[in-house]
Amino acid sequence: MSTEKLAHFSSVPREKLPTMYDLPSEDPEEPGLPDEFHYYQPQLLRETFRPPGFARDRYFVAADLNLYYDARHTNRYKRPDWFAVLNQTRFYEKRDLRLSYVIWQERIPPYLVVELLSPGTEKEDLGRVLHDAEGIPGKWEVYEQRLRVPYYVVFSRYTDELHFHVLESGRYREQYPGNGRLWLAEAQLGLGLWSGEYHGIRRRWLRFCDGNGDWLPTPTEQEHQRAERLAAKLRALGIDPE
Repeated sequence: MSTEKLAHFSSVPREKLPTMYDLPSEDPEEPGLPDEFHYYQPQLLRETFRPPGFARDRYFVAADLNLYYDARHTNRYKRPDWFAVLNQTRFYEKRDLRLSYVIWQERIPPYLVVELLSPGTEKEDLGRVLHDAEGIPGKWEVYEQRLRVPYYVVFSRYTDELHFHVLESGRYREQYPGNGRLWLAEAQLGLGLWSGEYHGIRRRWLRFCDGNGDWLPTPTEQEHQRAERLAAKLRALGIDPE
């Protein structure tokens, strides 16, 4: 992260800053608890996010995890529905699973943030409300101005509308790719809507694809493909795979 990006918390001595062990990771009174779609969609993103130029231990993905962004106000955080960080280790210190993502400890901001639009958060998700009544910045300002997240995507399961926002000259610009898929250059992945069945639910899902436009398979789909290839080989040898 550049010196400019660290400026908003560099005035606080780092050794005195709270870590993820000190900050709360849960708020049972927080509104907007995840529904079933908020469980399955991030899971599909996790299973298909496989940037070819990065080993598995060199990127981190999370869903519904507190993202602390301001060391001067350590009670402030956002909780993205899903986000990915490149050039980041999979684990925290001593291979510990993360409780939260604390930006002044991690030093690397998210590369991609995905918000799944809900009626109660629509205005904030789309940047129509920049601050709340107490002046606390909304998601748009935090992702665009505080963390400078390169890609911010908002998806509505109610209308299947997909909003791609790309950081250009310090501001988000909405992109409308001709094929309906956003290309993530550093990750060498595309992101778009796939129509299919996932966990027995048929609908349109947000999913990653490769440079050829082929949807990246989930582990279950990979296993099915291996089984199909083996069955084909057995049939070629005159053996009934059943």
